[in-house]
Amino acid sequence: MEIDLLTEDDAWLVLPEREALARRAVHAVFEVLGAPEPPSELSVVFTGDESVAELNRAWRGKAGPTNVLSFPAAPGPRPEPGTLGDIVLAAGVVRAEAEAQGKPLANHTVHLIIHGILHLLGHGHAEDATAEAMERLEAEAMARLGLPDPYADATAPGRDMRPRATG
Repeated sequence: MEIDLLTEDDAWLVLPEREALARRAVHAVFEVLGAPEPPSELSVVFTGDESVAELNRAWRGKAGPTNVLSFPAAPGPRPEPGTLGDIVLAAGVVRAEAEAQGKPLANHTVHLIIHGILHLLGHGHAEDATAEAMERLEAEAMARLGLPDPYADATAPGRDMRPRATG
């Protein structure tokens, strides 16, 4: 899979390994799904909260920034060869969440990229059953990378680990 990275906000420069993190996330997702990586292209945009807030308003009708947005290139659960879609991450929101949850920024970023890729592949979390299934896939992908389960402390007061919104 070809991964195109675009860094629009200098706040992301604290994470110089962005491309390697994105590649690891892609590989882990397809390993967990037991599927070969399709000959596709994925765009990952590292931007600021204002840009994500504008996208969130324009595409989802929601005010304010969110941590990650996903924009599939085509509908359906499995991508055809070509472009898989775009994942857009908001620097301030992602950093604030990582700090609030006591997680390294790199780990939280990998988790959100995994979350975004699963959305691009048709997975969702609108209902409890689909949310639980998606969270299991995310946790398994993180484990394959030797990273902790992002939902391990999800029941602790004030520690909502579920990515808030993706489109």
